[in-house]
Amino acid sequence: MSHLSERPERSAVGVPLPHESARLHVTGAALYTDDLVQRTKDVLHAHPVQVMHAHGRITALRTAPALEVPGVVRVLTGADVPGVNDAGMKHDEPLFPDEVMFHGHAVAWVLGETLEAARLGAAAVEVDIEELPSLVTLQDAIAAGSFHGARPLMLTGDVDAGFADSAHVFSGEFQFCDQEHFYLETHAALAQLDEWGQVFVQSSTQHPSETQEIVAHVLGLHSHEVTVQCLRMGGGFGGKEMQPHGFAAVAALGAKLTGRPVRLRLNRTQDLTMSGKRHGFHAGWRIGFDAEGRIQALDATLTADGGWSLDLSEPVVARALCHIDNTYWLPNARIAGRIAKTHKVSNTAFRGFGGPQGMLVIEDILGRCAPLLGLDPAELRERNFYGKDQSTPYGQPVTHPERITAVWEEAQDQAGVAGRRREIAAFNAAHPHTKRALAVTGLKFGISFNLTAFNQGGALVLIYKDGSVLINHGGTEMGQGLHTKMLQVAATALGIPLHKVRLAPTRTDKVPNTSATAASSGADLNGAAVKNACEQLRARLLQVAATQLGGNASDVRIADGVARLLGREKEPGREKELGWDELVRTAYFQRVQLSAAGFYRTQGLHWDAKTFQGSPFKYFAHGAAVSEVEVDGFTGAYRIRRVDIVHDVGDSLSPLIDIGQVEGGFVQGAGWLTLEDMRWDTSDGPHRGRLLTQAASTYKLPSFSEMPEEFHVTLLQNAGEEGAVYGSKAVGEPPLMLAFSVREALREAAGAFGPGGVSVELASPATPEAVYWAIESARGADAGAATRADGAGRVAEVLSGA
Repeated sequence: MSHLSERPERSAVGVPLPHESARLHVTGAALYTDDLVQRTKDVLHAHPVQVMHAHGRITALRTAPALEVPGVVRVLTGADVPGVNDAGMKHDEPLFPDEVMFHGHAVAWVLGETLEAARLGAAAVEVDIEELPSLVTLQDAIAAGSFHGARPLMLTGDVDAGFADSAHVFSGEFQFCDQEHFYLETHAALAQLDEWGQVFVQSSTQHPSETQEIVAHVLGLHSHEVTVQCLRMGGGFGGKEMQPHGFAAVAALGAKLTGRPVRLRLNRTQDLTMSGKRHGFHAGWRIGFDAEGRIQALDATLTADGGWSLDLSEPVVARALCHIDNTYWLPNARIAGRIAKTHKVSNTAFRGFGGPQGMLVIEDILGRCAPLLGLDPAELRERNFYGKDQSTPYGQPVTHPERITAVWEEAQDQAGVAGRRREIAAFNAAHPHTKRALAVTGLKFGISFNLTAFNQGGALVLIYKDGSVLINHGGTEMGQGLHTKMLQVAATALGIPLHKVRLAPTRTDKVPNTSATAASSGADLNGAAVKNACEQLRARLLQVAATQLGGNASDVRIADGVARLLGREKEPGREKELGWDELVRTAYFQRVQLSAAGFYRTQGLHWDAKTFQGSPFKYFAHGAAVSEVEVDGFTGAYRIRRVDIVHDVGDSLSPLIDIGQVEGGFVQGAGWLTLEDMRWDTSDGPHRGRLLTQAASTYKLPSFSEMPEEFHVTLLQNAGEEGAVYGSKAVGEPPLMLAFSVREALREAAGAFGPGGVSVELASPATPEAVYWAIESARGADAGAATRADGAGRVAEVLSGA
């Protein structure tokens, strides 16, 4: 076992602890970015001037009327920017645009003594616009040939030969929805200057270093003149990886120009209409199977709705291509990706980062084709699992393919699948208007950033004279429990009780050049960096302890806050141990450095984006879910009766946190796949391009009523991961894909209303309406025929028999 993975016998990691801020969360004492406004003097409030057209060129912008509104202090426009008027890393997102690119695009910002004054001032700003043609839907963009960014192509094997060798070939298409992040805390920033004119920004951001970089180049400053801090976020889910930068820059610009602190916080409607979503996708595909149902070839084109600018669309599409295989070996594949440019908000990172979209395509294909092949969907999936010495279409060997089978079998055993299938069959036979179904799906998700350079982490650990420890690291806390894990890692690495360790807020002046807390890599990167810093300190303290105890440093062990010399218990009259506080105090008086900067870079990664080949991931996380649903044949309404999950998190750093992440990820995935139906005005009227579902009243989020009546989550045991911090694995994103089992169960339940052998097509999200139309199609289908459901596309067998 590697040094990084090795875990001491008595350690703080692996202990099921509550979230480090849980008490603050439930009592309301936890501070978020906007709470700091009440603690800051003379704050100005920012409000956007939004233009309610999908696309148009600004011909005039008159700000004078706003300045006549009582309480308005200033109107910020592009003319005020001293640096670069751009908030994107691709330089395609002007902070103050002269061309409106989506309905609700902000073209100026008003600063007021109160938020109400700023709002009234924004309403007084006059904007003349020359309307231009707009592309609102993904279909519009595809038809118009409107694309931007890279067009990756992933090839493996001989696709044409694979189809020639196939006994059955099917083709079809599938379009599925975007998703709103709907974090509890909307985008927020608070900026102020010190006496030197340096900028300090409190920001609700997953990527403080990049927020710092954008603020600096908008203001024409160097990065060392800007400090960004993130106390915590009230949720992020990827939506605060790239998109907070512009809001922070507006606040910082306002502070720079007025000399006063500036607060920017979007209300819920602004956040929904101005911030990006999960990318909706369209997939056109063709797949070939042999006579036993094993995949021989897959040819597919994935098109993402990128919105008006690139943001993170290119890496999102790249990850979608890298995950279209999911748990299945594709010996011959040709997968193309492209990004549609539409006149909507710029879509961005969202939990899974394209992985869910790619995996959904293959799961939908198998769910639709299984009845046509005369196979149970679970059997079809199992027949295509990765085996020993097989590699992904992009050339990375699938290590531990036995984990795919392990979680699959354990989930079914714990769920009692065999017995429950008999019960479901009996229930369905007795209930013509209500059907139940049970589905099993698995997942394989690659962990690391696709861009190799991002796979690095830093930390700064300080030990004070009294023995207390303060840790700083580059990761941000958005409720996922990262800080809890880092406290456990530090306590374990130093060999001290957990109460000795405190964690400081994430700041760019403590740990520089950090990567975003994203790609499920927060604990891997920052945990290894914290461990590295603690081990440097521990090595120095071992030398001090050895001198005090009269032995060699290699024979000293620190555990439970006590340094002991191995074998000393056999030497009566000699000092046997040294307490932590005394050891630290002694080290200080010996002038031993009690601070250390830690660093970690993920080893073994290589990726060629041009050839789309390499090993971009450190390892794969695995999981399997069994979901049972009950569907009403009259309305399509359904309920999730029971869910059983077995998930692979390696050797868990913090089991209680990890189980919570699995539960939360599953629920968010179920929302995306079954409830959250984003709608846009596609008419040619005056509101074209407007987001119609811009509140919780019209955008359906998962609630208690959608939760499974029984919900069982188990972490895979004896699953330590070599080469990862204390043998753990990432847990943030992978569980979201466990929700595929719910959608597949709904498909099977709809099919139960018709004859056997019917391919049921199910729209995504699978709302009750979509399920109803799937049921109607199944009822009217002939056995073995392909069916159509709510515009989801048509499966056609283009070649049968061999």
